[in-house]
Amino acid sequence: MKPALRRMLFVLLVGWPLGLWLQPGVCAPPAAGYKPEGEMRWALYVTFPPAWLDPAEVAVAGVSPFWLIYAVHDALLKPMPGNPMAPSLAESWTVSDDHRVYEFKLREGLTFHNGDPFTAEDVKFSFQRYKWPKQQSEKLQDIEVVDPYRVRIRLRTSWPDFLTYYGTLATGAAWIVPKKYIAQVGDEGFRKHPIGLGPYKFVSQTPGIEIVMEAYQGYWRKMPHVKRLVFKSVPDAPTRLAMLKNGEVDVAYLLTAPMAEELQRDPKYRVAFSGGIGVSWLHFLEQWDVKSPWHDPRVRLAANYAIDRQALSDADALGASKLTGSMAPRHFDFTLPLEAYPYDPAKAKQLLAEAGYPKGFEGGELTPVPPYADMGEAIVNFLGAVGIKMTLRTMERAAFFAAWNSKQLRGVCACGSGRYGNAASRIEEVVISTGSLAYGGYPDIDALFKQQDVEIDRSKREALLHQIQKLVHERVMFGPIWEYHWPSGIGPRVEEAGLMLINPYPWSAPLEDIRLKKE
Repeated sequence: MKPALRRMLFVLLVGWPLGLWLQPGVCAPPAAGYKPEGEMRWALYVTFPPAWLDPAEVAVAGVSPFWLIYAVHDALLKPMPGNPMAPSLAESWTVSDDHRVYEFKLREGLTFHNGDPFTAEDVKFSFQRYKWPKQQSEKLQDIEVVDPYRVRIRLRTSWPDFLTYYGTLATGAAWIVPKKYIAQVGDEGFRKHPIGLGPYKFVSQTPGIEIVMEAYQGYWRKMPHVKRLVFKSVPDAPTRLAMLKNGEVDVAYLLTAPMAEELQRDPKYRVAFSGGIGVSWLHFLEQWDVKSPWHDPRVRLAANYAIDRQALSDADALGASKLTGSMAPRHFDFTLPLEAYPYDPAKAKQLLAEAGYPKGFEGGELTPVPPYADMGEAIVNFLGAVGIKMTLRTMERAAFFAAWNSKQLRGVCACGSGRYGNAASRIEEVVISTGSLAYGGYPDIDALFKQQDVEIDRSKREALLHQIQKLVHERVMFGPIWEYHWPSGIGPRVEEAGLMLINPYPWSAPLEDIRLKKE
């Protein structure tokens, strides 16, 4: 079959069915037998900066900013229930045979919350405004407006993972912001009062305290059920629980295991476990320093055997977190499934003796990603039991990420990643030497990664990525712990909290689908 004919067939088989049910007249919000009512409130465990309301600012921030972005904004394609790369503002798209040209047909007749029309110019503006990391921006050539509702993106080279970065939450590049409005108010004005295409309109924000949103009844997918959303920043877990129990909030994210057990004993409340996107691991930051004990792979292997991962999961999340030996979730494309290291303190001590540390050694600092100080303390105790003496260092969340990203941490980090995508996007972030969170690397792994990055044949690409993951495991570069799941509390007024409707996506979404019980 000729390439041109194959592309036409793709449009007919993929674009036509989507176009049929995504036409503006067909897909306008239905005249449902309901109207948005009531107010739902969340207690979040971090302080959210105004930048989280701007998709251009989420290049390396993981999934947390999408708490807010899923409400106010919309994307050309995005993870949705049953589809990890669902068409949204793009009705359909085509891909050239060499994976260098992507063309998107846009949904017509949509308006931003302020009434401005959505067109291809907004897509081009958002694409160019997004802060692409260097290793990705080097692969992009240009974006052109074909007509008011069609855009074409050209790449400098074949990049089979383009849609992984553009169509999932690995970046915020596909989330559309209004060109005209930002020209009027500027970037700072936009972050103070964002305008979007999502199911909820921004109402107000008190920095560091709360953000309020109201239903946008003209949202193309469906009319939201809940009229008003309030997101509260509550870093203290006992306070989140207290607010849930006294009715100040309806959903309290990230409770401790004892708190979850307390709620389970009260029939008024529900406990929901969500997650599956984040993998936690030990990052041996000093393994590249030949003078450090951590340079010896036997020492790193000993640290892995020293940790009782199941006990950590039981204590942290009532056993909900799934133990793993892989750096990416098992359901991601190209992940090589590896068993978690077993708990074997005797083996750990034997390895330390073989490495020249029969009485153990001073391992420096162990820094857990905030707010997981309890996990960090438990790991310090497990390591200390076999002779690896660590000092727990806790940090405020913003300071931690600044230090991690600038390669200022030392010793061992109980870190992790919630970045979307596939095994390659996780490897790029922390394994290869140029990764944004990598403290070192190996030339042979870097070469294999470059090879897979342009490989169009899926089976060949998978073989390359599996080879990389085998080498990472054999060299004990990291200490994978679990695919992280955690308990959240749901109050008595909530019918549908939206947790795990999108799997894996740990927060409430899609927000137009959440519901309160009818009084």
